[in-house]
Amino acid sequence: MTVVNLNKFRKAKARATKQMQADENAVKFGRTKAQKKLESSQADKARQDLDGKERK
Repeated sequence: MTVVNLNKFRKAKARATKQMQADENAVKFGRTKAQKKLESSQADKARQDLDGKERK
């Protein structure tokens, strides 16, 4: 029979649970750097197009 530090066990279990939740959220809501850059460039182009049409 081994002696287990319950405080360390509790903290390790909490860390594992948090990491599992973080992984699920990354899959559910996460975007890659390339996706973020693409969306940003598309928004910039749309803003520039709109600005160009306002000045005419």
